[in-house]
Amino acid sequence: MAKDESKKKKKKRVIVFSTPTCTYCNQAKRYLRQRGVHFRDVDVSKDPAAARDMVRRSGQQGVPVLDIGGKIVVGFNRPEVDRLLDL
Repeated sequence: MAKDESKKKKKKRVIVFSTPTCTYCNQAKRYLRQRGVHFRDVDVSKDPAAARDMVRRSGQQGVPVLDIGGKIVVGFNRPEVDRLLDL
Protein backbone atom coordinates (compact mmCIF):
# COMPACT_ATOMS: atom_id res chain seq x y z
CA MET A 1 0.00 0.00 0.00
CA ALA A 2 2.76 2.45 0.89
CA LYS A 3 4.37 1.74 -2.47
CA ASP A 4 1.20 2.84 -4.31
CA GLU A 5 1.05 6.03 -2.25
CA SER A 6 4.64 6.94 -3.12
CA LYS A 7 3.90 6.30 -6.79
CA LYS A 8 0.96 8.72 -6.69
CA LYS A 9 3.21 11.45 -5.29
CA LYS A 10 5.68 11.04 -8.17
CA LYS A 11 2.95 11.02 -10.84
CA LYS A 12 3.01 14.78 -11.43
CA ARG A 13 4.36 15.65 -14.85
CA VAL A 14 7.57 17.64 -14.53
CA ILE A 15 9.17 19.64 -17.34
CA VAL A 16 12.41 21.56 -16.87
CA PHE A 17 13.02 24.32 -19.41
CA SER A 18 16.77 24.88 -19.36
CA THR A 19 20.00 25.57 -21.23
CA PRO A 20 23.17 23.46 -21.00
CA THR A 21 25.27 26.34 -19.61
CA CYS A 22 22.83 27.42 -16.87
CA THR A 23 24.21 26.63 -13.40
CA TYR A 24 20.80 26.83 -11.70
CA CYS A 25 19.26 24.60 -14.36
CA ASN A 26 21.90 21.95 -13.71
CA GLN A 27 21.38 22.25 -9.94
CA ALA A 28 17.62 21.82 -10.37
CA LYS A 29 18.02 18.75 -12.60
CA ARG A 30 20.58 17.20 -10.24
CA TYR A 31 18.22 17.82 -7.29
CA LEU A 32 15.29 16.15 -9.09
CA ARG A 33 17.44 13.14 -10.10
CA GLN A 34 18.68 12.72 -6.51
CA ARG A 35 15.06 12.50 -5.37
CA GLY A 36 14.06 10.04 -8.09
CA VAL A 37 11.73 12.52 -9.81
CA HIS A 38 11.28 11.79 -13.51
CA PHE A 39 11.26 14.90 -15.67
CA ARG A 40 11.49 16.02 -19.26
CA ASP A 41 14.42 18.30 -19.94
CA VAL A 42 13.72 20.87 -22.67
CA ASP A 43 16.76 22.74 -24.01
CA VAL A 44 15.33 26.11 -25.01
CA SER A 45 18.65 27.17 -26.57
CA LYS A 46 18.14 24.57 -29.33
CA ASP A 47 14.35 24.70 -29.65
CA PRO A 48 12.81 28.12 -30.45
CA ALA A 49 9.26 26.73 -30.24
CA ALA A 50 9.97 25.40 -26.74
CA ALA A 51 11.44 28.77 -25.76
CA ARG A 52 8.23 30.50 -26.89
CA ASP A 53 6.19 27.90 -24.98
CA MET A 54 8.25 28.56 -21.84
CA VAL A 55 7.69 32.33 -22.11
CA ARG A 56 3.97 31.78 -22.72
CA ARG A 57 3.68 29.60 -19.61
CA SER A 58 5.89 31.65 -17.28
CA GLY A 59 6.05 35.17 -18.66
CA GLN A 60 9.84 34.87 -18.25
CA GLN A 61 12.71 34.46 -20.66
CA GLY A 62 15.21 33.34 -18.02
CA VAL A 63 15.87 29.73 -17.12
CA PRO A 64 15.27 27.46 -15.36
CA VAL A 65 11.51 27.32 -15.53
CA LEU A 66 9.94 24.21 -14.01
CA ASP A 67 6.43 23.06 -14.85
CA ILE A 68 5.31 20.75 -12.05
CA GLY A 69 1.86 19.35 -12.67
CA GLY A 70 0.87 22.56 -14.47
CA LYS A 71 2.24 24.89 -11.77
CA ILE A 72 5.13 27.12 -12.86
CA VAL A 73 8.27 27.70 -10.80
CA VAL A 74 10.66 30.34 -12.13
CA GLY A 75 14.24 29.73 -11.05
CA PHE A 76 15.40 26.91 -8.80
CA ASN A 77 13.19 27.56 -5.78
CA ARG A 78 13.83 24.39 -3.77
CA PRO A 79 11.13 24.96 -1.10
CA GLU A 80 8.50 25.55 -3.80
CA VAL A 81 9.68 22.52 -5.80
CA ASP A 82 9.49 20.37 -2.64
CA ARG A 83 6.00 21.69 -1.86
CA LEU A 84 4.66 21.00 -5.36
CA LEU A 85 6.20 17.51 -5.43
CA ASP A 86 5.09 16.69 -1.87
CA LEU A 87 8.72 16.00 -0.87
